[in-house]
Amino acid sequence: MSNNQQNVMLNRLKAALAEQGKTNRWLSEQLGKSENTVSRWCANKVQPSITQLNEIAHVLEVDVRSLINPTIE
Repeated sequence: MSNNQQNVMLNRLKAALAEQGKTNRWLSEQLGKSENTVSRWCANKVQPSITQLNEIAHVLEVDVRSLINPTIE
């Protein structure tokens, strides 16, 4: 797998926040995480853990599956 293939968007946090008119700052405050951490999640530089994804889904009142992009092979 090349580096370009590894840079796929794995989560939809940025889109989910935009759909609800919420900001990275708002989410970071709700979760007790730094804005930098949330920013890195939204940019798909790092991925939240499954537990963190569940917390995010709860805060956003969405199904956790809506936060993950399906993989295509």
